[in-house]
Amino acid sequence: MKFETRLVPGRLIKRYKRFLADVVLDSGEEITAHCANPGAMTGLKEPGARIWLSISDNPKRKLKYSWELIEVKEGRKRALVGRLVGINTNVPNGIVAEAIQDNQIPELGGYGTLRREVKYGAASRIDILLADEGRPDCYVEVKNVHLMRRQGLAEFPDSVTKRGTKHLGELANMVRGGARAVMLYLIQRTDADAFSIASDIDPAYGRAFEEAEQAGVEMLAYDCHISLSAINVAGPVSVFKSSGSQP
Repeated sequence: MKFETRLVPGRLIKRYKRFLADVVLDSGEEITAHCANPGAMTGLKEPGARIWLSISDNPKRKLKYSWELIEVKEGRKRALVGRLVGINTNVPNGIVAEAIQDNQIPELGGYGTLRREVKYGAASRIDILLADEGRPDCYVEVKNVHLMRRQGLAEFPDSVTKRGTKHLGELANMVRGGARAVMLYLIQRTDADAFSIASDIDPAYGRAFEEAEQAGVEMLAYDCHISLSAINVAGPVSVFKSSGSQP
């Protein structure tokens, strides 16, 4: 997925009220940007961090800037490496849909049609619905992942998510009804070796994950290639049930 406009660099002053971020642009101008991320953003909101923003020309928007990327530093002090992390939770569905159409996710290949935001279950909308003659419909829910508390291990969620727990239950019900259901965790980072559920942050989500998996919901995790011009699916990473279950 390519960014529609060239990203504007700046430094984060602070993120507040969940959806707002004050930023000083490289030009010296201070602006307020939209932060499309309802989570805790642990480790991704340090004042002074290098970030990049997109610009909208929609005159109806109150805030024309949107926060897209942040650079995080890892490694020892003498050998710090900067890596880009995507923080916009509105973009994963499009990234995954594009990857499916480009046959970059083999587990989801071979379907004739792809639809997005289709109503299903109890007043829910599935992110992606795949269908093909002679095959059960495939319901794909996409979750954005950027939490990393231990180097190399990506985790979800980064805060309590009742909505996410509900989605796991909905997917399990689809499987019980004869459909195929997939939970795909898209890691908007380039430094993940594995993925796990942060059950210590949201125990209810952890339990729902295990119940959905037992019901037959397929659990996938993919990381990304990230640059200042695009974010694209890279490849699969191993999925562990919880942060404490991997070696």
